Amino acid sequence: MKINSENLNINLRHIRALHMIAQEGSFSAAASRLGVVPSALSDLIRHIEETIGASLFDRSVRPAALTPLAREFITETLPLIGGLDQAVTRLRQSADLEQGSLSLGASPSAISELAGPALAAFHRAHPGIRCVLHDDLAENLAQMVSDGRLDIAIAGRARHSSDLRQSAIMKDRIGLACRSDHPLTGRGHVSLADIDPDNVIGLNPHTGTHHLLTQCEQIPRAFLTPRLSAHSTIAQLCMIRANMGVALLPEKAVLLFRDPQIRFLPIIDLDLWRHLYLLEPARRAQSHAATVFVTQLNKLISV
Repeated sequence: MKINSENLNINLRHIRALHMIAQEGSFSAAASRLGVVPSALSDLIRHIEETIGASLFDRSVRPAALTPLAREFITETLPLIGGLDQAVTRLRQSADLEQGSLSLGASPSAISELAGPALAAFHRAHPGIRCVLHDDLAENLAQMVSDGRLDIAIAGRARHSSDLRQSAIMKDRIGLACRSDHPLTGRGHVSLADIDPDNVIGLNPHTGTHHLLTQCEQIPRAFLTPRLSAHSTIAQLCMIRANMGVALLPEKAVLLFRDPQIRFLPIIDLDLWRHLYLLEPARRAQSHAATVFVTQLNKLISV
């Protein structure tokens, strides 16, 4: 749309001034509402009249009355003023976190101890924000952050991407997950040699934990070709609870539901840690709600 350069001489201040005079019924009352002196308001109206070459007020009567031209212009610009007021109100509410949305992703094992408490504190402080928590594998979450479907995510390290910024925020050790009545639980800790490879439940090769295990030279290769495997950590824990085997998992993942039937045992000859990362977009500005949530998350981590 081509904009007439002459129209640029009339801006929002001029239009608001005209609407306020019409609303209040006089220049003095309108000036008081706008917080200006009446002469300044008169100058704004005179500028419009000089620009268009016509009068907006009949000054032969007291108080000055709107001309038909002015009334027509006010009617035509009323949706503009109303829409702008609504937009500014929504802008202020979003800035004050009275409204808006937050889309957060998290690996299942990051929810109970980290994402959940941080989101609960954020929601208590800002109940007007619509919050959605999406759980998935780290790679899937990373893709969703990159393409804008999620604001941020908390997960294991994903593959390098120029669209993604990954910051380590927490770590926990890898150990053995088994049922509370498993013969090994009575020891308090185990060694890798104590674990029967045929009893190990594997994990989806696309998960961060699987990548971590395959890259660790301490892990026996037989542990990486299991007869049983699960798509997710939650499925793995359910299989352990059903007495189908044991698994090598991060401690926080094992304690995800604080299930008394599932135990975590340190492995004394395995020095392996899983790191959790904050995944943020690198090529777009972060939403205000997400920025405030990250501040809340950092407070939780520092405690």
